[in-house]
Amino acid sequence: MSEHHTAEHRPLALVTGASSGIGLELARQFAEHGFDLLVNAEDDRLTAAAGELRASGTEVRAVRADLRRRDEVERLWAAVAETGRPVDAAALNAGIGRGGAFTETDLDDELALIDLNVTSTVHLAKLLLRDMAARGEGRVLITSSLASTMPGPFQAVYNASKSFLQSFAEAVAEELRDTGVTITSLMPGPTDTDFFRRGDLEDTKLAEQATDDPALVARQGFEALMEGEGKKLAGSLKSRAQGRANAVVPDRLKAAAHRRMAEPGSGDPEKSS
Repeated sequence: MSEHHTAEHRPLALVTGASSGIGLELARQFAEHGFDLLVNAEDDRLTAAAGELRASGTEVRAVRADLRRRDEVERLWAAVAETGRPVDAAALNAGIGRGGAFTETDLDDELALIDLNVTSTVHLAKLLLRDMAARGEGRVLITSSLASTMPGPFQAVYNASKSFLQSFAEAVAEELRDTGVTITSLMPGPTDTDFFRRGDLEDTKLAEQATDDPALVARQGFEALMEGEGKKLAGSLKSRAQGRANAVVPDRLKAAAHRRMAEPGSGDPEKSS
């Protein structure tokens, strides 16, 4: 792909949640492998991220939009249509977390989490996959999580949102099995991003474990996407081993273990102060 330098020959990738963390690293992977980019995030760091990606010689269009809102999802899709180009690959990566006891956390925060993690992903997938299926080609990466494999006390809605995405990705992938369109679910473990700070989880053992490199996770995810793999446990050897173990451990035990990791105040007080 990289020997072509005109827009009509370069493939186009869409990446959501691209201003930092795994999303920015995924965008870098696409840029390094000869894709032009349409990147999205809702925060102002998107401008700097897009500038950095352009510096590599990639054509980048940045669309700042809050995908928790249906009209903003439609606005992002309108920007895709304005390119006049098919989306060859998409990374539906935008997502947020929320920690705390379910009876105490704010309802609006958790409904917003569902709007972003679940609703916007379904909405964009509907638009993308109809288009890809009609062409008979395309690749979609959905950022799931190791959290999708276990109930998540003190992250109840977040883990459930990732379980939804995991089931959704695998189901639609099967529907599209013989169409030339592939769906890959990316399942990272605790990764060194803004996730724990933004999700009010900094004082937990989970945050202390967040050492996986987002660049490594993104590279593994990109390679799995290009290979058409159905799902990819990503990150360190430890995270991937945990994912394999979760396939056989009963949910009740996984829930108890998650509680010990995610309960507010479970982290080292010296590290969280």
